[in-house]
Amino acid sequence: MAGETSAIRGMFFDFVDDPWKHVGREQESARFIFDGLMVVEDGLIADFGDYAEVSKRHPGVQATHITNRLILPGFIDGHVHFPQVRVLGAYGNQLLDWLQNWIFPEEEKYSDRNYARDAAGRFFDALLAGGTTTCQAFTTSNPVSTEELFGEAARRNLRLIAGLTGIDRFAPQTTVISPEYFYSESKRLIEHYHRKGRNLYAITPRFAVGCTDEMMEACRRLKEEHPDCWINTHISENPSELRTSRNEFPDCQDYTQVHEKHKLLGPKFTAGHGIWLSDDELQRFSKAGAAIAFCPLSNLFLGSGLFRIGRATDPEHPVRVALGCDVGGGNAFSLIRVLEEAYKIGMCNNTMLDGSVDPRFQNGAEAERNKLNPYRGFYLATLGGARALYLDDLIGNFDKGKEADFVALDWNAGQAAMSWHQSLITGGNAPETMDQASQLLFGIMACGDDRNVDETWIAGRRAYKKAGA
Repeated sequence: MAGETSAIRGMFFDFVDDPWKHVGREQESARFIFDGLMVVEDGLIADFGDYAEVSKRHPGVQATHITNRLILPGFIDGHVHFPQVRVLGAYGNQLLDWLQNWIFPEEEKYSDRNYARDAAGRFFDALLAGGTTTCQAFTTSNPVSTEELFGEAARRNLRLIAGLTGIDRFAPQTTVISPEYFYSESKRLIEHYHRKGRNLYAITPRFAVGCTDEMMEACRRLKEEHPDCWINTHISENPSELRTSRNEFPDCQDYTQVHEKHKLLGPKFTAGHGIWLSDDELQRFSKAGAAIAFCPLSNLFLGSGLFRIGRATDPEHPVRVALGCDVGGGNAFSLIRVLEEAYKIGMCNNTMLDGSVDPRFQNGAEAERNKLNPYRGFYLATLGGARALYLDDLIGNFDKGKEADFVALDWNAGQAAMSWHQSLITGGNAPETMDQASQLLFGIMACGDDRNVDETWIAGRRAYKKAGA
């Protein structure tokens, strides 16, 4: 793409700050440009702003005009399982049973390179159709799956964080690997893939229940030797898992201490779920700069519980939070669907704290922080996710110098009622104000899905266009 310059004209909506820092004034965290122009050079945003101003600075550039769409930064999925593409929607009781009955048998198949390669294509097709341009993904304990996922991401120029999965107990013998093999293969894969193109490497202890102290120590050594790498894992997803972790790590006072003990908790550490973390654990996450991936689809599908988004956004101890579709526990690749369920979880948590259930537990400020208005929701899917993954210098909004990944949303698509909602807000016209645009975004968030994704662009090039659109 050396020397390539292009431009996109349209209606832009992005974020410049965390809306939870502007309670009651969330619009101050956002940026809406009714008629904007983004100039892209070599895949990066070279200029951005009102069309009337930016076009004067680039008189010769040819612009692609995307009309009647809201253009947002590409969605960022902080927690998804690549080898679970084909078991989406498999009935399996709760977490630990579901893993044994469905997931581990499927993941064994990813030692077959052709099987893994075909799945990688399907995986990224589904992500792009949902507007996702960056993801942090789990692979398997077989290096073949990691190699094929990184290879497909490079061919498509998506930004990917991934790594070989470390697991040496709990799973079948055909799935577990030794700490020594995990360590040596991880070093090889880091050397081959980390920061090659847009690929980034995550040292990946699957979850503490599936890792011995020796496996966790291998992860510590890898992080010490490769401090620029990410850490990707799970934590406190399910009460049964929590009890098992106490049995397996009796010297640790809680689940978080398992990771502290092995010096993993810190910046670039992401743990999926965190539903059953105590207040003290959340404060330690905040102090360490660690992140949680909020995965409402799978949390509800597997009956795991309700993540306390209002507690995680406590202004005194804020935790970095990303969203994750968590396919295949999650039953959709679409982060729009994720936002719908996140909103519902937040409203349930709000009711538990607003005093209507038990006045003894009333906490008005935390109750309010549970409410995912459109600013809070789409912030988590874009700039908030980028900050959680320590990628906000590269992606997350339309600031100059960032990578030109974006999604064009059709507010009339999906359910028939979507066009009725749009007509109620704007009288059938395009939104002209930030308030109107945010209301349309909430309609998409509450009633939409991947049908609302009209186009997805990667580094200034269109990578997906909805069929028939």
